[in-house]
Amino acid sequence: MVDIFIIGSKGIPANYGGFETFVDCLVRKKKSSMIRYHIACLGDDNTEFRYKNDRCFNVKVPQIGSARAVFYDLKSLSRCIKYIEKHKLQNSIIYVLACRIGPFMFLFSHKIKALNIKVYVNPDGHEWLRSKWNKWIQRYWKYSEKLMVKHSDLLICDSNAIEAYIKEEYFYYSPETIFIPYGADIDNMSISADYRKWCEAHSVLPNSYYLIVGRFVPENNYEIMIREFMASDTQRDLVIICNLEKNNFYKLLYDHTNFKQDKRIKFVGTVYDKALLKQIRQEAYAYIHGHEVGGTNPSLLEAMAATKINILLDVVFNKEVGKKAVLYFNKKEGSLREIIEKAEKLDSEEIMMLSTNCKKRIEEQYGWEKVSKEYESLFLDMQHNEHMK
Repeated sequence: MVDIFIIGSKGIPANYGGFETFVDCLVRKKKSSMIRYHIACLGDDNTEFRYKNDRCFNVKVPQIGSARAVFYDLKSLSRCIKYIEKHKLQNSIIYVLACRIGPFMFLFSHKIKALNIKVYVNPDGHEWLRSKWNKWIQRYWKYSEKLMVKHSDLLICDSNAIEAYIKEEYFYYSPETIFIPYGADIDNMSISADYRKWCEAHSVLPNSYYLIVGRFVPENNYEIMIREFMASDTQRDLVIICNLEKNNFYKLLYDHTNFKQDKRIKFVGTVYDKALLKQIRQEAYAYIHGHEVGGTNPSLLEAMAATKINILLDVVFNKEVGKKAVLYFNKKEGSLREIIEKAEKLDSEEIMMLSTNCKKRIEEQYGWEKVSKEYESLFLDMQHNEHMK
């Protein structure tokens, strides 16, 4: 029996978020009876509960701003170690999602070694590059990443580009790495009453809108996408699903684009209903993806699994996923506008070919069944574990 402790997600059942969906899928699609999952969940108490026959434990942490996530991970890690020690578990892996607690790992290293616990880390994307952080927090993230690499037995990267970066950036640690991607499922849905209500509420029609889904942050290139869309001659709308905040970024975005003067631009808030979001993606004419920081982006995979035409910013992470199944734009003026106008002229056969190629990419490389199977094989490969440093 192998006990897998997963910390760093907000927990399951998943309501939102990439890590949460990932953990949920691991548990729901588990095939082997030789694996027991223990999932840390951000909660209002410290109770335990069962989910699909696996153990979940709530971790209560105070509301202390941006440091809360760090405290949550530290408390989760401490709880895992105590549980392993109390129950005298022999084959235990603690899988840490993201690199928030690197500077504190030395506090646990002696105990981890004494209990023969393996530490696996998912380094996620380049969190230290995100513009939402000030320079001091960015420096913390980079330093924390370095120390998580140092204290890990294995780094599981969801992007080949991230794996190459880890090996090159931290070569002096000789990091052990493996590539296992994030996943998505293809699920064609018929139009529901909820989708009709959503369309009515936002004055849109199926196949009459381009779609953007993502966090409202500068590195997702909202300004370029909106400005270029406004310059295009399409009669379709641009529907933007995001956590819109009327902050400095919003003010700059408005000042630079004056998007309120274009009735095609529609910020529609967030959508946490997964079935509804799938349908919104499925019925969009095209999806535009401007993310440039990070590894394999969950919203991109979910779009490729559902949306017929996918238009991606030309960066290494997106090209790794999209290959030749999508259309690409760059940051040069006119690039995205030209792609939008090209998309408008595609005939039904060309659109079907793009859609088929995208779904084929998901089925062959990113299906959740495949991802779950690869994780289970890794977790059960105790001979591999014995060769870890």
